[in-house]
Amino acid sequence: MNRVAQTSLALVALASTTLAADPTYSLVPGFFDAQPDSKQLGPCHGGAVIDKAGNIYVTTDTKRGIVVFSAEGKFLRTVGPTQIHGLELREENGQEFIYAARPNMNQVLKLTLDGKRVWTMHAPETEIFDEATFHPCALTVAPDGSIFIADGYGSNYIFKFDKHRKFVKAFGGPGEAEGKFNTCHGIALDTRNGKPLLFVCNRNNNRVEYWDLDGNFVRVIQKNLRMPAAVHIRGDYALVPELQGRVTVLNKDGSIVAQLGDNPNEKQRANFGLAQAEWKDGICNSPHGGSIDKDGNLIVAEWSQFGHLHKFARVK
Repeated sequence: MNRVAQTSLALVALASTTLAADPTYSLVPGFFDAQPDSKQLGPCHGGAVIDKAGNIYVTTDTKRGIVVFSAEGKFLRTVGPTQIHGLELREENGQEFIYAARPNMNQVLKLTLDGKRVWTMHAPETEIFDEATFHPCALTVAPDGSIFIADGYGSNYIFKFDKHRKFVKAFGGPGEAEGKFNTCHGIALDTRNGKPLLFVCNRNNNRVEYWDLDGNFVRVIQKNLRMPAAVHIRGDYALVPELQGRVTVLNKDGSIVAQLGDNPNEKQRANFGLAQAEWKDGICNSPHGGSIDKDGNLIVAEWSQFGHLHKFARVK
């Protein structure tokens, strides 16, 4: 059974099951610069990724675009365009790139770490889909270079493109039944069990699920979640921020091993405009994106008009 415990000195140890092997975490209060570049961070309607150097890239809807922090939480710089939603960091031939979805701009991008655009992709050119209804939430890349785009704010299909960015197929579609999406909001490639699978956050159906790389539904991983918004996988664990005030960590068999920051106040969950005076250390309001660093620590970005970030340090 999961539990939430508090430590002294304002560190909040949050979530673990009673199994000794399961990870536990402590909040690191005040980890990030509160006023990066002497400004409010601003609306976070995206996610966070971490490069090999440990730098943390957080998307915002401000003119600054992506705000970059050091591994110590200090502001470094801003890069790239604004209005980025889901993003993924990928190393190719020794160089790191950011793959980013821009739903309001009807496109996905590939960027260098300094924000230079490598290419832009739009909706597949078919009789069924068009650019005007293309509002991608997230994307991921398979080992063979195939690109999978979750059109969660648009058609509720996942689009598969080959490594040359040529459209291959669309799968899923809107609905509540298994094999259908109600806002396919987050997506990642999961190789923890050998065969690569797509880990999809079916947000408004409150479940996460596996699909194969040919676009076939495999199985539900967990259901009855609280609007799972994104997923990041590292090592044995998958981090799933839930928009309605909670963060869940799953192991490679899909079991819940930790739940963090559980907000008991339903009025604060998924509350974009929640006043900062109502924030509480270690309690999440609107987790929207996140990442796991090389030491197993969790970085969580909230859907907040002010910008709200957390670091939960792994303590075992």
